Amino acid sequence: MKPKKSDANDLKRIASEVRFKIIEIIYDSQAPHLGSSLSCVDIFVALYWKVLNNNPEMARKKDVLRDRCILSKGHAAPTLFAALAKRGYFPEKMLDNYLKDGSCLAEHPGPSCVPGVELATGSLGHGLSVGLGMAIASRVNKQDYKVYIVMSDGELNEGSVWEAAMFAAAQKAGNLVAIIDYNKWQATARSREVMALEPLKQKWDAFGWNAYEINGHDINEIIKTLENIPKNDKPSVIIAHTIKGKGVSFMEDDNNWHYKAPTHEEVQKAKKELGLA
Repeated sequence: MKPKKSDANDLKRIASEVRFKIIEIIYDSQAPHLGSSLSCVDIFVALYWKVLNNNPEMARKKDVLRDRCILSKGHAAPTLFAALAKRGYFPEKMLDNYLKDGSCLAEHPGPSCVPGVELATGSLGHGLSVGLGMAIASRVNKQDYKVYIVMSDGELNEGSVWEAAMFAAAQKAGNLVAIIDYNKWQATARSREVMALEPLKQKWDAFGWNAYEINGHDINEIIKTLENIPKNDKPSVIIAHTIKGKGVSFMEDDNNWHYKAPTHEEVQKAKKELGLA
């Protein structure tokens, strides 16, 4: 169902607030991966505010019927942490401890470090395989839930992704949904310069998946696509076209922000651009 206009405005505001919180904690910690974190914000807002059958209470109790969401591109942990905190899974004040000694909020998500983190990730290429195992477990245990995997386009270089893609189709894992944050960059180059990803949708089609291409920054489109996935025995993949560093003009599509942290002046400039100053 398409959100009402008021809902859509609220979701955009939430996305801006999540983006700024990411910028703040990366500035405070002087950590990398800011651009990669900003590109997937709208995906997480759509998932946690509108799509997932999951909430803070279900996560804390580890309700067996909760939908699972795995951040396979673990280097975007600031996005997952900021979204979970904003949604109430743990106190936002805990974000002040990101990367500090003794903190459970590390550069990549640790297992059960906070409610809502389903898997330790960051070794790219593993999230889809583990998520597929969870999806198959739901059928074995006769439990009705879905598994969502947020992946990077650079991650598609890994052979384990395509092995899992073939196995998911063979196992008729219709409750498995992969979302590719297709920001066109990986660590040191354009994704297309490293591997021949295109035609990407046709590849997934050929592997037996329901495949869709969308604007990964249009929250309404993300929600509509996810809520209208057909109820069949095919796994589904959403190729979400995104921009690395989305939301801040001087960070957008600039791969230098894969590595560097902003200055205080850049933080304030970003806050203004996000409409929060």
